[in-house]
Amino acid sequence: MKLVIHKTYNELSQWAANYIAESINKFNPSEEKPFVLGLPTGSSPLGTYTALIELYKAKKVSFEHVITFNMDEYVAIAEDHPESYHSFMFENFFNHIDIKKENVNILDGNAADLDKECNDYEAKIKAIGGIHLFLGGMGADGHLAFNVPGSSLQSTTRLVNLNYDTIVANSRFFNNDLSLVPKQALTVGVKTVLDSKQVLIVVNGYKKARALQNVVENGMNHMWTLSALQNHPNGIIVCDEDATMELKVGTVKYFKESM
Repeated sequence: MKLVIHKTYNELSQWAANYIAESINKFNPSEEKPFVLGLPTGSSPLGTYTALIELYKAKKVSFEHVITFNMDEYVAIAEDHPESYHSFMFENFFNHIDIKKENVNILDGNAADLDKECNDYEAKIKAIGGIHLFLGGMGADGHLAFNVPGSSLQSTTRLVNLNYDTIVANSRFFNNDLSLVPKQALTVGVKTVLDSKQVLIVVNGYKKARALQNVVENGMNHMWTLSALQNHPNGIIVCDEDATMELKVGTVKYFKESM
């Protein structure tokens, strides 16, 4: 696992966008050989999406032959609800690039059979040959996607109950009313993400510092699900300096020198 440290959120977002664009361009995707990209929602990747849109507008990357799989979606929230992850992705990213709508894959939280929806999602990822690069964020409790503390590090796509911390964190999108926040979601598993050829995680802000310290400096632990990234040969965390405040000085020095 590699830790890439930048001074500000804007700098880390630009770096992440450049990394994704370079990965796509190096792959040289075509209709017969698409690049498969895993994507998150939430506030952490917004800067990366903005930077990717600018790279697209500057003709430095195309998403015409990119297939995407999103990490998660709320259960029992309308697809066109302003806080659904379908709405989030199209509003903040897909509507601004040249991706084909049929190449966008997002879990259906209103499916008649939620278990089948999750199993079919896993099967579709496998059928296409797996994900080339999975972009993600990290919760303040160290969770990856909706794999809350205590989730199995071998988990795959499934229905989950959201923990209280996650519900409180997401209430900011629902007028700070906890009763309006969905209590369940469909999410890719830790193993689903780690089966990708590359994993790139964006972490920013002091609120994430304690989690980052546990993820980077302590061993793998199902109470800090992102710590499983330690076992990935091509895992990268890109963060700002605020997120490193709980790391040892020697740890920060090592990774900065490695850059």
